[in-house]
Amino acid sequence: MMTYIPFIVVALILLMSSVKILNEYERGVVFRLGSFGGVRGPGLILLIPGIEKMVKVDLRVVTMDVPSQDIITKDNVTLKVNGVVYFSVKNPEKAIIHVENFYHATAQIAQTTLRSVIGQYELDEILSQREDINNKLQVILDELTEPWGIKVTNVELKAIDLPESMQRAMAKQAEAEREKRAKIISADGEFQAAKKLAEAAAVLGTEKEAITLRYLDTMRDISTGAGKSATFFPLPIGIFDKLMK
Repeated sequence: MMTYIPFIVVALILLMSSVKILNEYERGVVFRLGSFGGVRGPGLILLIPGIEKMVKVDLRVVTMDVPSQDIITKDNVTLKVNGVVYFSVKNPEKAIIHVENFYHATAQIAQTTLRSVIGQYELDEILSQREDINNKLQVILDELTEPWGIKVTNVELKAIDLPESMQRAMAKQAEAEREKRAKIISADGEFQAAKKLAEAAAVLGTEKEAITLRYLDTMRDISTGAGKSATFFPLPIGIFDKLMK
């Protein structure tokens, strides 16, 4: 009986190595003597010991950071831009057979595409058209990674770092723009006020009693506001007309 123990142990080890369990989000790409033997899973997988080999593939969405890239824009401004790419494996067979390391390959193509696309835009366009740039990056990456069985679902620019000199220049530009708007609003207010004053002068010039009422109202305002600190001498409205005559 003792002589069979080594064979039993070896048989148990081979049996344990041939049994695999895959989660719902995993698939197994099986190779039989080096040849593709199909995609299996999820659940219990039985492999032929010594003949079949399995590579696990995760089908969940992967969040991959694209590190900061030094990029020169179309108008020769140097930026540091980073982003994030969301992708998942849709075809485990292609992801394992057609590319050596699909994660590393996707990361490298994402960095290259980011530099290429951002370089086609000017600085103002990059800051104002981020959504369009994200969509363009997503379409390009999805087309490039499709032969690898990868589906790129979304691409986002996370941060755009400007040089300090450019930040100061943009701050001055924004300040000048605000001052311009303030001056335009002030000038428009003065224009409207002058227009109303001209209309009021026309009314007072045609109605003699109106200017008398305005004169009395001014007297009331001065007497109320000045109090005892000022002395007011009312004069008849027509006195200067008589003197001129």
